Amino acid sequence: MEKSALQIARAAYQPKLPAGLRGNVSIKEGEPTQSVGDQEEIKKLFPNTYGMPLAEFVPTNEKKEYAPMNIGIILSGGQAPGGHNVICGLYDELKKQNPANKLYGFLMGPGGLVDHKYIELTDAIIDDYRNTGGFDMIGSGRTKLEEEDQFESGLKIIRELGIKAVVIIGGDDSNTNACVLAEYYAAHNCGVQVIGCPKTIDGDLKNDQIETSFGFDTACKTYAEVIGNIQRDANSARKYWHFIKLMGRSASHIALECALQCQPNVCIISEEVEAKNQTLDDIVTYIAEIVAKRAANGNNFGTVLIPEGLIEFIPAMKKLIAELNDLLATPEAATVAAAEQRAWILGKLSKENAAIYESLPEGVAKQLTMERDPHGNVQVSLIETEKLLSEMVGNKLAAWKKEGKFVGKFSAQHHFFGYEGRCAAPSNYDADYCYALGTSAAQLVANGKTGYMAIVKNTTAPAEQWVAGGVPITMMMNMERRNGKMKPVIKKALVRLDGAPFKKFAEHRAEWAEKTCFVYPGPIQYWGPSEVCDQCTATLKLEQGK
Repeated sequence: MEKSALQIARAAYQPKLPAGLRGNVSIKEGEPTQSVGDQEEIKKLFPNTYGMPLAEFVPTNEKKEYAPMNIGIILSGGQAPGGHNVICGLYDELKKQNPANKLYGFLMGPGGLVDHKYIELTDAIIDDYRNTGGFDMIGSGRTKLEEEDQFESGLKIIRELGIKAVVIIGGDDSNTNACVLAEYYAAHNCGVQVIGCPKTIDGDLKNDQIETSFGFDTACKTYAEVIGNIQRDANSARKYWHFIKLMGRSASHIALECALQCQPNVCIISEEVEAKNQTLDDIVTYIAEIVAKRAANGNNFGTVLIPEGLIEFIPAMKKLIAELNDLLATPEAATVAAAEQRAWILGKLSKENAAIYESLPEGVAKQLTMERDPHGNVQVSLIETEKLLSEMVGNKLAAWKKEGKFVGKFSAQHHFFGYEGRCAAPSNYDADYCYALGTSAAQLVANGKTGYMAIVKNTTAPAEQWVAGGVPITMMMNMERRNGKMKPVIKKALVRLDGAPFKKFAEHRAEWAEKTCFVYPGPIQYWGPSEVCDQCTATLKLEQGK
């Protein structure tokens, strides 16, 4: 691998560990736990892994002897900055416990376990990937571990390699699968432990035990840098409105965090749109009014932040998409020529949904009818919401101009920031956090735990004061309808409208809308003062009351 100057220098960075993971480590257990909802159903589904206690790692003077063991590691789902450091932390702790320990990486996600594709991770491999972004050490995939034949196929290679435990790094769905796998192996006395690690840049895998999912910090700082650059350009040229779509299909955490860091003129929060039962026209009118007000003050420029999943949070649009999903799944839909599709759809939709569909710009209407995902749902990430909103805002402003209600100019630029942040070199926060998660995962295995997720808390404090441990995955579960069936899943964390981060945003957004209050965060810094290099997200500070 050819390395850049930054990668070479960055490889020498030694992540900081909490006091409880340094030296000799002991485990402290809490009271039995229960799921966040549907306790009886979850307990029935997970009789062998339900109700286990919280675990915390604390320093001890007692030196332990560890028997040799082998562990498998899997990267699951979309990439997030810091994944390599989870593997490095796991590897280093394994070798510290016993130099004879081995770590096997299953290639391209859970499918590597099922298909018996793996490599043994060595010092040379690990050292090439310390403090780097991406998942390219072993690759990732989206295979779901749900079926018995998958579990049994994985068990064959696990036994062949003498693996004691499998660590799965992933989001809420991947960790739900990890819990299902842990339950299966426990129920069949396979002697195989399963541990999860919380990953997703979207920030929706968090709760009372998980302060943040890894990668969120780095991704938001990466996006905030570019948003800041765009805002500086807008403030220099003073002639463009920039509509910026940000990753986050299921929640608006990224958009909110970037707004707190950059102070744009407009930031739409999907959860607020849904709570207020707003229409698409309500959103368009809100943006247009801000554009008009700034134009009246001579400011024909600004920035608008838009969450990727906004369309599905607009109640009326959600109904339209649901009817489109059903309509396009019919045999008749497959026989309709592309040129006749719009007319055919308008003739089939309910009156209310037909009116909404007809009001959409033609390009966006076509995007709503594109090829469905494997579950038969519209692929909202492919809908150019930023262009939809800017076009509709432009149309409204043009109408207002004829009425004398708008006196300025409106010219839009469009951006979508997604993949740019998923594999960025991790910030100091994520580098430290992920290394501690990997170390915690190794300790959970060494202490005989299964069906747990590695956690690190108190992360607004300096790293040595962080608290590492594990939480039973069942504690975070409830029952939800997925693809027509009730299934146990980890409850997603949406933006809380009564939470401190949103309240801080809501308190200032009127001022940010009218005035130019842009903040320019600049690039992630790795060396320098702690207040520049080691800070967590604004969201986390506000949530923890810091």
